[in-house]
Amino acid sequence: MTEKSKTLVDQILIQIQNSIITGEIPAGSKINEQSIAKQYGISRGPTREALQTLERQRLVVRAPHIGARVAQLTVKELNELYQLRSVLEGMACELASNRISQTEMQSLQALLERQEQALVDGDHDFQQQSEIDFHYQIIQASDNRHLQETLTGSLYHLIRMYRFQTSGDERPTSAIAEHRRIIDAIADGDGELANLLMRRHIERGRKNTEIKLIERQKQQAAAESLLTINNL
Repeated sequence: MTEKSKTLVDQILIQIQNSIITGEIPAGSKINEQSIAKQYGISRGPTREALQTLERQRLVVRAPHIGARVAQLTVKELNELYQLRSVLEGMACELASNRISQTEMQSLQALLERQEQALVDGDHDFQQQSEIDFHYQIIQASDNRHLQETLTGSLYHLIRMYRFQTSGDERPTSAIAEHRRIIDAIADGDGELANLLMRRHIERGRKNTEIKLIERQKQQAAAESLLTINNL
């Protein structure tokens, strides 16, 4: 594949990723290779390659006799995803406690200061995005390539999808305070404590997201029931 076609695949991949994560392409909807190619004005080859990447990222699932569809948001999937995330990110914290560079620590401290200022300013968009950045920086500081690829390559796109589509009134004050304690433990070189604090932080996030997902599903079910009644 030429560099030009690779760049085109990357561009299309990012566009489709964002459309899925934000819900512009609804969860559970069918993904048609020909329609995607037509929509983005590209050939079937780059489209097929982008969809294969989305499958590896678990944003798209393929089933026999059904074809490719956007991943469904389910409580079971959420819990399984966060269970794995908790273990791996706890490990990332423990590794980072021994491996983080001075530059990486300064970057984490600066991010936390911007989060705290965003809390004062009521900037919820930054708070949501910086939550991902906070975790990403710690994962990078773990200096473990396989851990990095597992989390940021195959899990984090799906996590972003859950977070974005269940977003609402966040818990920024407590979350940012938890960030502060995690960073302090890493700075002190206390990997065991950093691991524990990160796992607790992720568990609180899981519970918060689960509550919102259940509420969202109830609202969707009520809307579908009303639509059925109106069509009788």
